[in-house]
Amino acid sequence: MADPATHPSRQALAGPDLTPKEFIPQEPPSEGLTPEQQAAALEAGRLLFAAECQFFYAAQRLDQLPPVVGPEIAFAGRSNVGKSSLLNALTGRKALARTSAEPGRTRQLNFFNLGDRLTLVDMPGYGYARASKDIKADWQGLMFDYLRGRPSLRRVVLLLDARIEVKQSDRDVMELLDRAAVTFQIVLTKTDGVKPAAFGRKLREAEQLARSHPAAYPSIIATSSETGDGIAALRAELASLAEPETNNEQKARPPAD
Repeated sequence: MADPATHPSRQALAGPDLTPKEFIPQEPPSEGLTPEQQAAALEAGRLLFAAECQFFYAAQRLDQLPPVVGPEIAFAGRSNVGKSSLLNALTGRKALARTSAEPGRTRQLNFFNLGDRLTLVDMPGYGYARASKDIKADWQGLMFDYLRGRPSLRRVVLLLDARIEVKQSDRDVMELLDRAAVTFQIVLTKTDGVKPAAFGRKLREAEQLARSHPAAYPSIIATSSETGDGIAALRAELASLAEPETNNEQKARPPAD
């Protein structure tokens, strides 16, 4: 489950240092990378997420999990954090992941095959106030067993809503990920709804959270599914964890827009 340490997209693609007061989320700067390296990392992400992405499996119990076929990235977050919107924005599709009509009731792991190079795993939302105790127990049961026992799981993308405070349920999940020894990366969502000063405070809070958890990946990516901010950076980050392109895939790759 260790992350590769040599890929050029690690720190520089996380976003700029928060020094100006009037900070606006934007695509990552070239600090730490040559322009050619940054362009290559972003293009690798674009190509991966331009590939076909299809739902292929759902599991409600540990014994229902599909066979391991390659690296997996799981997406976790509170109900209504914008997880479905983010998955749709990453893959350029309008309805790859559907929002439940009743938040907090989805009780299964949904698996999506991205170009035969990466599996995206949509985890049930947690922390919904009206969810039953059984559902909350399911998250701590099935989800912990999946996180702890899945050798192909490369990283958990933990989504935090940039507009609201970090909830106790978010902190509980971070502790669960620490116990499961699974690397997780904090990704802020809905940044288009936050003013610059408030966003600065939220980013500093997220950075502090990452420093305080041994399983946390050190860089934070800020995103908006509405404006597209941070989507290219997150694609590049996740592409570094995918299976390498084959020669045939390289020959058949779609041209850049």
